[in-house]
Amino acid sequence: MTELAVTYRGTVYPWHCDHMGHMNVMWYVGKFDEATWQLMASVGLTPDYLRSEGRGTAAVDQRISYRRELHAGDTVVIRSAFLEARAKVVRFCHRMEHAVTGELCAVTVLTGVHMDTVARKAVPMPDHLLEAARKAVVDLDPWE
Repeated sequence: MTELAVTYRGTVYPWHCDHMGHMNVMWYVGKFDEATWQLMASVGLTPDYLRSEGRGTAAVDQRISYRRELHAGDTVVIRSAFLEARAKVVRFCHRMEHAVTGELCAVTVLTGVHMDTVARKAVPMPDHLLEAARKAVVDLDPWE
């Protein structure tokens, strides 16, 4: 899946692990969130843009499939892509892989909205950001 951009590289630390000895689900979500900021920034949805324009993004749906356990010391890489870009909505995916073996560890697909942070409602993205997101859309089944 060469269409996906690397948006995160990191390590599983002992404090990421629960009483079962594997990385707890909250840390998968946290690492996916870090990857999201990298993906959004790649099309211009940067923290500077969001702050200066009174805009934000909000996840309205997230689905995760856990495929392989991760343990303290494991290194991971997340590859991400936009699946859809509409005026107010983007849908995107992250695929977390074990950095050494390449095994797929988890997949998530999210739907996010571009919003006005004062009115607290979804608003269209500026044309240049929407165009950048549309150009970044890939045609793939993220669950495979």
